[in-house]
Amino acid sequence: SDTACKNRPLDLVFIVDSSRSVRPEEFEKVKIFLSEMIDTLDVGERTTRVAVMNYASTVKVEFPFRTYFDKDSMKEAVSRIEPLSAGTMTGLAIQTAMDEVFTEEMGTRPAAFNIPKVVIVVTDGRPQDQVQDVAARARTAGIEIYAVGVERADMQSLRIMASEPLDEHVFYVETYGVIEKLTSRFRETFCAVNVCALGTHGCQQVCVSDGASHLCDCYEGYTLNPDKRTCSAVDMCAPGRHECDQICVSNNGSYVCDCYEGYNLNPDKKTCSAMDMCAPERHDCAQVCLSNDGSYSCGCYEGYTLNPDKKTCSAADVCVPGRHDCEQLCLRDDDLSYTCDCHQGYTLNPDRKTCSRARTSSLVTAEESCKCEAIVALQDSVTSRLEALSTK
Repeated sequence: SDTACKNRPLDLVFIVDSSRSVRPEEFEKVKIFLSEMIDTLDVGERTTRVAVMNYASTVKVEFPFRTYFDKDSMKEAVSRIEPLSAGTMTGLAIQTAMDEVFTEEMGTRPAAFNIPKVVIVVTDGRPQDQVQDVAARARTAGIEIYAVGVERADMQSLRIMASEPLDEHVFYVETYGVIEKLTSRFRETFCAVNVCALGTHGCQQVCVSDGASHLCDCYEGYTLNPDKRTCSAVDMCAPGRHECDQICVSNNGSYVCDCYEGYNLNPDKKTCSAMDMCAPERHDCAQVCLSNDGSYSCGCYEGYTLNPDKKTCSAADVCVPGRHDCEQLCLRDDDLSYTCDCHQGYTLNPDRKTCSRARTSSLVTAEESCKCEAIVALQDSVTSRLEALSTK
């Protein structure tokens, strides 16, 4: 009694699974858990009222809210509970709680009293009926559901039936042998944090207990609106809030990084590296692609010039000044080659580039040719006469 909760009153229902999968010694552990939970509560007609239900294929209301208002009587009743030993109809148990326990005839206080309605379901299996729809109707009716899974319990089913936020309403223990350790968790929930744990605080995201009152707060990346209850996402891409190298894309309270055109996002998801823009299929250069830090420019092979479109190339005139090494004449063979030649009176040297002056010979005119013939005839005549005189 020294540890009893002095929190605001509750109408609290325990719904415990006693199906075939729960061995007798394990069910005894459940009853010890219920007794220890009762000890932590501020039980009374005007404070917290407690009801206990037992279920398997069928559902049994062990005692409703109106039956006991003292701890000793409640614990004595708990000690007499026997397992039902059949299937696991969790949805049926929650529906029965709504129909037969949370009624004014069974001791539930009128809605005008604003007493929170709370259910704690303890199970070690998977529901064999449609618990999702039933749990949703219960939550809509204002019933807050805590789901306690033991050993073989199906976690997805626990999350389906529990109230939001799930991390405050879904509990799991490895075995029934350690289920008692949840007692302190529920004591903190029902005693220490009061309104925040009971779901009556009206905070959209985070409820912070402040003794008998509470304050609302927001998750990281959100700011509290002027109504002090709801939250709005902050701009995570504002300067100083992100670590993106180039582009920050805000995403509902968080952000992702991106890169400018021509860059790839590195594995760290923050920095960027220039991609090879000259890789095949990335450029439209006709001949040569020159990569340049995330962009590119086009060039041409030797003997070609870049056209005004900065992509295609045309063959250059190899015989224009400055493009050849001929000393005198450049003769173009085709788009890319040429040969050298010389002016008249010059001959091409063996290096096929330079020229030398050609050797000239004496030219004999017709008149000079006649003079030569007369001279020859005279010489022949003189020779003949000299031969004649020498013979006499």
